[in-house]
Amino acid sequence: MDLIDRKLLELLQTDVTMPIAELAQRVNLSQTPCWKRVQRLKETGVIRAQVALCDPKKLGVGTTVFVAVRTNQHTQTWAEDFTRAVRDIPEVVEVYRMSGETDYLLRVVVSDIDDYDRVYKLLIRAVPLYDVSSSFAMEQIKYSTALPVRPTADYP
Repeated sequence: MDLIDRKLLELLQTDVTMPIAELAQRVNLSQTPCWKRVQRLKETGVIRAQVALCDPKKLGVGTTVFVAVRTNQHTQTWAEDFTRAVRDIPEVVEVYRMSGETDYLLRVVVSDIDDYDRVYKLLIRAVPLYDVSSSFAMEQIKYSTALPVRPTADYP
């Protein structure tokens, strides 16, 4: 991946609907080579998907809850059941398996505390959990779906 690919990724992460003519102009290429580069980024999986980002408040899910989950069961069966459970709950939008004291960290979007309680009950009904700690976000200071694409010493 060279500097042109990285610039294309920066531009596309900002606005994936940008016409190929404008993309090409912004990276100093003609349209066909630019289009081919974008296609290659898609084919190689660098560009995973093209999506619409929705406003959570306008969809009625403006409350973000970070949920730290600890378990005392570290079996493959439990992990598969947990994975299936969180995948089946649409309000759980991100899940990470963690190192340290927390086993899993979830980001949940809901309408309010009562709605979160409903999601919490779905989760604890699905799999046995040792400890669940929920923190409600008071203010979103930064949010981005754009990943850094600048070259680094470790990643040419």
